[in-house]
Amino acid sequence: MKYTLVTAILFILFTKGAAAEEDKHFINEPTTHLIEVLGEKQWIHGSQDCENNQDHAIEVFQYNESSYVLRQNKCLSYEAPFIYVLIGQKKILVVDTGATENAEEFPLYQTIQSLNQKHSDNTSTNEREIVVIHSHSHSDHYSADSQFIGQANVTVVAANNAGVNEFFEFEQWPEQQANIELGGRNITIIPTPGHQEEAISVYDPQTKWLLTGDTFYPGYIYVKAWGDYKASIARLAEFTNKHNVSAILGSHIEMTNKPGEFYEIGTLYQPEESSLLLTSSDLTTLNERLQQADKPKKIVMDSLIIEPLGFLPKLISSIAKWFIG
Repeated sequence: MKYTLVTAILFILFTKGAAAEEDKHFINEPTTHLIEVLGEKQWIHGSQDCENNQDHAIEVFQYNESSYVLRQNKCLSYEAPFIYVLIGQKKILVVDTGATENAEEFPLYQTIQSLNQKHSDNTSTNEREIVVIHSHSHSDHYSADSQFIGQANVTVVAANNAGVNEFFEFEQWPEQQANIELGGRNITIIPTPGHQEEAISVYDPQTKWLLTGDTFYPGYIYVKAWGDYKASIARLAEFTNKHNVSAILGSHIEMTNKPGEFYEIGTLYQPEESSLLLTSSDLTTLNERLQQADKPKKIVMDSLIIEPLGFLPKLISSIAKWFIG
């Protein structure tokens, strides 16, 4: 598709001055091409010398007119979690808030407000309610909640069992699905416990993304509750069989671009990362491997690795969960 010089100039002016660096892709490209761009995307991936790292705290990737993928700089946190922002006519959905609380170091609320402003018809950023939810309740996914709590027209769903059940009104967890209406954009919430008790996945019918948090991503995934995890992956596989899923996107990249090879925990520089994007075929393969396993065991695939938590890590996880509620 060709664009006029005027269009290009307006686009540059429109996006100039955002709170974080932004990859810009025109909004009318075919979905297949957008998925290819997303699959081939090279993200900021840390530095050998983080003291001299010049990357923005947050990388902002605009997928289409109203869908964004954000990544936290690895020099701020080795976890470098991904955050998803889906904009509807009435609400903005923010999935996770990253691993850093400090707003000066990690200006997430400011970045979301800049996107809100960009999509508003006037100077008011309070037209849309901002709704913050979490893929699960590990701290690298809720640390910046404090930047949102107490702000006008913002709802933060607590990253614990009570918060999840109250907001989504689950009565038959984990078999029941829930929905969030953003205004012309109805989001489906799918319970997927296993990696962590309150874990959920998110399906967006506009992009056809399935957002799976730490349940399914290109990395080394530790499983706390094996039976729950096995059932959750089966539930997701069934969902993908019944819905059009263009991409499965998790919360981290920990695999290299070599099959079955991963970066060690704590790595701050990942110059040869794998793609963020996983497919329904990857999910089907994992589901088959899990169904064939008669007991918890390590499963190694080209794109990810699954390993059940041992007794001591489980105990530590349960104690930590007790303290945060």
